[in-house]
Amino acid sequence: MQFNQYLKVAIVSIFLAFTSSLNAAENKDAVVVFAAASLTNAINEISANYEQEKGAQIKSSFAASSALAKQIENGAPADIFISADTKWMNYLKDKRTLKDSTVSNLLTNNLVLIAPAGKRFDVNMQKSFDFFGAFNGKLCTGEMASVPVGIYAKQALTSLAWLDAGQSRIVGTQDVRAALTLVERAECAVGIVYETDAKISNKVEVIATFPDNTHEPILYPLALTKDASAKSADFYEYLKSDKAKAIFTKYGFSFLEKNLGKK
Repeated sequence: MQFNQYLKVAIVSIFLAFTSSLNAAENKDAVVVFAAASLTNAINEISANYEQEKGAQIKSSFAASSALAKQIENGAPADIFISADTKWMNYLKDKRTLKDSTVSNLLTNNLVLIAPAGKRFDVNMQKSFDFFGAFNGKLCTGEMASVPVGIYAKQALTSLAWLDAGQSRIVGTQDVRAALTLVERAECAVGIVYETDAKISNKVEVIATFPDNTHEPILYPLALTKDASAKSADFYEYLKSDKAKAIFTKYGFSFLEKNLGKK
């Protein structure tokens, strides 16, 4: 490698290090929230209101709860974690990465079937109904082995005895918003997502809601991480306030405050 090439590499390395330092400093002054992808719109609006009221800074990262939990386990600097199921919250509890006393259930949601707008079809939520015979194409939902919406979807399809007939036609995505996008584009004929995700899109329509008894309750627990900054406690409480409740409700979530029971 010639000297000029060494110089270019050195300059780029210094720049990246400087940028990383700035980002670290910026995040150090912010409350960092890791939240399930289905919470994107609600958390962004709540954060904006909080920043305006308090003059504080909120940085949010949205993805599947499974991916976020793994990042936190591996040392990602999150202050608050909001999961779309109790499985991944309990996973982090077992890894001793949370302040256990702060773990509480915040929200509930519904599981729905969606189709591209204008392409709905009749569905009967009974075991006798030939669900996969009622449409052509793929069904999109979260990855059934790890992503919460996919886990709930698998439970529901199994409960209705529909899963075996459609295994080869199910597409697993990295999170619920990815499944929603594929249905919006009509790349999948059907999707299983949360009611709140369907509500934000005018490119899909809900064709059925899964009965509650076909899957475990859809719960969104939140918690402070073990290394959460002192200032993050205020935003944690704000997420449980009436102001936040109004926003969560606007997006279709049901609001509750119940501590998680022991495993």
